[in-house]
Amino acid sequence: MQNENGENVDLYIPRKCSWTNRLLTAKDHGSVQINVANVDPVTGLATGDSTAFALSGYVRFHSSGDEALADLVAKNDAKL
Repeated sequence: MQNENGENVDLYIPRKCSWTNRLLTAKDHGSVQINVANVDPVTGLATGDSTAFALSGYVRFHSSGDEALADLVAKNDAKL
């Protein structure tokens, strides 16, 4: 929820899985957030920025975590 100034006033904003868009609840102890470094395509060096990807415990439990992360990173590279 936002106030008249456009500022968020919620005490808790839940994260969502980057792959399935499921809410990551407080009881989802299998969920992880992975920061992947952004790389300059010309020099091949890390730029100092990173992109965060959240994966739910459901994805990791079904052994799809590596596939999900690889696809998310490939889609992010296409945007950059």
